[in-house]
Amino acid sequence: MEEKKLFSYANRSVQEFQIETENVFSYWNETFKKFFRSKTALVLFVGVVGLLAFTIVYTLLTPTDPFAKSKMILDWNQPPSSEHWFGTDNIGRDIFARTWFGVKTSLLLSLTVGSIDMILGVIAGLFWGYVRQADRFMTELYNIISNVPRTIILILLSYILSPGFLTIVIGLSLTGWISVARFIRNKVFTIRDAEYNIASRSLGTKPRVIMLKNILPFLVSIIILETAVTVPYTIGSEVFLGYIGLGLPQSTISLGTLVQAGISSFQAYPSQLLYPTIILSFITVAFYILGNKLSDVSEPKNYE
Repeated sequence: MEEKKLFSYANRSVQEFQIETENVFSYWNETFKKFFRSKTALVLFVGVVGLLAFTIVYTLLTPTDPFAKSKMILDWNQPPSSEHWFGTDNIGRDIFARTWFGVKTSLLLSLTVGSIDMILGVIAGLFWGYVRQADRFMTELYNIISNVPRTIILILLSYILSPGFLTIVIGLSLTGWISVARFIRNKVFTIRDAEYNIASRSLGTKPRVIMLKNILPFLVSIIILETAVTVPYTIGSEVFLGYIGLGLPQSTISLGTLVQAGISSFQAYPSQLLYPTIILSFITVAFYILGNKLSDVSEPKNYE
């Protein structure tokens, strides 16, 4: 009789219990909810997505040839107008069309270099930070690579290979990954000997599994931040290399070549530098702010 007073049947169906268990915690769902609560992040995200979408659509569908020169002197160095929104350059080419083709090239270059740097850097950083025997070798390798100026490497590559997209990718990637690896290694050091990792090793868990399952999830915010910073850094490096004559050839349209051309004619025709620079500044600032914001909200410690 006592049991009947203390307990009673819930009289609920299995379906009702399933509905309640659907609202489980989702790390990425909570991360993006926090991310989009920021008005600044939302505005910049919409702006970047809109810029990428417009760049892809415009470069695929535009009838304007960004390489088309004009034989009419009157078409040279024209100011912005309804026909040429950003004006024309010193041989009559449409700067609006060239700007968006340049954005496409620069973003493709930066995403390629960023992907290579992050993949190699994360793998090397995990290995460097977790395997104690590798620390001395990787430290010496870091000292050697980081002390060789990137400009020297690009000058040597420009003599060995012809200047172009592949040369820039190789030159920037040769040294970029090691700094990412160093950053990842320092973070791995702080959690390598945590209690749960010691317990995993005691139970015979393979190092590869510990690195992928126990350590890598704690590096998500760092990886996001480094990726976001690499994109504007690569674009800035490409612009600088173009300015000193080691960037992409003039036959390739990029933000670097447009800025280089705009600088030479800035005194007489400032609009030729103004518009590509505005778009370049927006890309670099937007990626940096979005990366920092996403890195903050994706920090695993926020969900403990």
